[in-house]
Amino acid sequence: MNTPAIGEQVALVTGANAGMGLATVKALLAVGYRVAATDIDVAQVATVDPGGGRVLAVPMDVGDPLAVDHACSTIESQWGRIDVCVNNAGILQYADCEQTTPELWHRILRVNLDGVMFVSQRVVGGMKARGFGRIVNIASFAAKTGGLSPLPAYAASKGGVVTLTYSFARQYAPFGVTCNAIAPAFVKTQMLTEQVDPERQQRLKQSIPVGRFCELEEFAHCVLFLAHPMSGFITGEVLDLNGGLQFD
Repeated sequence: MNTPAIGEQVALVTGANAGMGLATVKALLAVGYRVAATDIDVAQVATVDPGGGRVLAVPMDVGDPLAVDHACSTIESQWGRIDVCVNNAGILQYADCEQTTPELWHRILRVNLDGVMFVSQRVVGGMKARGFGRIVNIASFAAKTGGLSPLPAYAASKGGVVTLTYSFARQYAPFGVTCNAIAPAFVKTQMLTEQVDPERQQRLKQSIPVGRFCELEEFAHCVLFLAHPMSGFITGEVLDLNGGLQFD
């Protein structure tokens, strides 16, 4: 195995400016990674390590292959490599099967699915050449269930993320590159706490056996586990992060 020490590694995180992405940036930084934090807007994440030189905030639209290539080239120019890729960028808009317009369908798949493909495709060549890499894709409970509410575009996009995970895992396993996914149910993000009314939040908690939502730090811990050099014998797996919630 050609395994660099964590302190030598560069981790790329998409959708890094808030919520799960920002929590992941902080967790990676805390254990010694250099972190390339990307998003459409990087104003918030740019303040995480002011003057420390270990966070590089780079604007990137994951749905645009040219923008992905430009951002990754910027990171490689600065730090020479990308060892860990966390495909976290994603969007959600509530629309059931009849309400989903073609525009909404394509907008969600462009970010949630195309983005995972374009970013992974861009970084995996360097990982393969160096004999080490970790790709961690963020799927969803909805990938297996369609969502507790009908969310066809979101669920389809996350189902696609799962199958992409399998494809990349199979192709690049011989080269020291793993690809796994995390399928969270309800993580305590701003979207959840501010867009879902308190009554529905309470009902959701009651449906989760552990009786609460996932903390951001718990989510980030799962990313660290799959990104770690000692997780090299795990690939093509989907880690359920759902507090015991099952689909009836």
